[in-house]
Amino acid sequence: MATERLYYRDSHLIEFEARVVDQTERVSGWTAVTLDRTAFYPTGGGQPSDTGTLGDSRVVECIDDEQNGILHVIQGRAPAIGSTVKGRVDWLRRLDHMQQHTGQHILSQAFVSLFHAPTRGFRVLEQSCEIDVELDNPSTARIERAVELANNVIWEDRRITIKDVTSAEAADLPLRKEPAREGELRLIEIDGFDLTPCGGTHAYRTGEVGMIVVRSWERAKGLTRIEFLAGGRALADYRRANNTARSVAALFSAGRDDTPGLAERMLDENKDLHRRLRALEEVAAKVEAEELVRDALDPAGVEANSRVLSAQRDSPGSNPMDSSDPEWVKPRCVVTKIFDNREAESLKQLALALIAHPNVIALLGSRDNDVARLVFARSADAAGDMNTLMREACAMVDGRGGGKPDFAQGGGKNVDNLKDALKRANANLADDNLQTV
Repeated sequence: MATERLYYRDSHLIEFEARVVDQTERVSGWTAVTLDRTAFYPTGGGQPSDTGTLGDSRVVECIDDEQNGILHVIQGRAPAIGSTVKGRVDWLRRLDHMQQHTGQHILSQAFVSLFHAPTRGFRVLEQSCEIDVELDNPSTARIERAVELANNVIWEDRRITIKDVTSAEAADLPLRKEPAREGELRLIEIDGFDLTPCGGTHAYRTGEVGMIVVRSWERAKGLTRIEFLAGGRALADYRRANNTARSVAALFSAGRDDTPGLAERMLDENKDLHRRLRALEEVAAKVEAEELVRDALDPAGVEANSRVLSAQRDSPGSNPMDSSDPEWVKPRCVVTKIFDNREAESLKQLALALIAHPNVIALLGSRDNDVARLVFARSADAAGDMNTLMREACAMVDGRGGGKPDFAQGGGKNVDNLKDALKRANANLADDNLQTV
């Protein structure tokens, strides 16, 4: 037996009496109660269901079971079949949904009136609402025009009425959208502005909506998705935004409306400082790299080169820095080091400074909070595949990474294995001619 839908006739009705005609157990362990009549709106049309009470039990959800009626999901003891119960709808939730749904009708018609842009989707979310509109060339200016028109209709406090018509009668009416079903239709008419089939709950007059604001918009799946709020939600959003703006203004010791310019100037200054800091970090990285390479050089090579240089100084007309001498030993080294709380960019700068030296391989790691970071690099004349080494190291720290044979980056969550990962990479490179630190 179908449930008589009292909300169809009066969306402001929140108290009623009804007879229990059926009960069914839900998977959740709660009971779904079917009544012969109800003021509870079930989920549908983008609008969530009402909540409230049946007797002493809580109604947590309502489901439209079509021909079998509306199911009231009960938390608590369910009333007996055949008994008469008093139902009460949560008014603040009903009012909120009426404001959002009626606001959507007004805003959707505003886009049609101004831009011939129909609405293809509508959702009442927990904090805001969304409509998907076929709006060509969307812009903030065009959307604000629609919002202005919608609010003018709201503040004119136009009458909203309900009409029941047949499909044949509806075919001759200027409906904003085509009906989704045949048979008798319920139309919502906003005086002189909008006429559309809908089964939801709506205000008596547009003034009940209060106002409409748009928070954001974006392109989504070929449509323009608009996030908006109406009524109490719009007021609550203003309060949050105003409190945020005042808090930010207090940080600048300035007026609320002055903060955008001050914030923009601060961002510009921060960018300039960031560039200068990077330049200083590059200089510091070069100095640090010099020290690390000096500590890692092959002692035998250093001693041999010292002999070459000494001989060149004693030989008239020779170049004391001529490394082309056949006795010159080109030092090679692997720099392996782990840092604490060193950012990925800083680690990268140090690696680049290291491989600016000949025959250098850099195996660098950092314990950055709870993350292990890795940078492997080699100079152009050094041997070794950094990409292969990085993949193996990342597996050991439960992460991922990669790059090219001469430069690779990565990381993972297993910081405890960072030392072993670098040790393994070092071992894979080691041979008799490589000295490491």
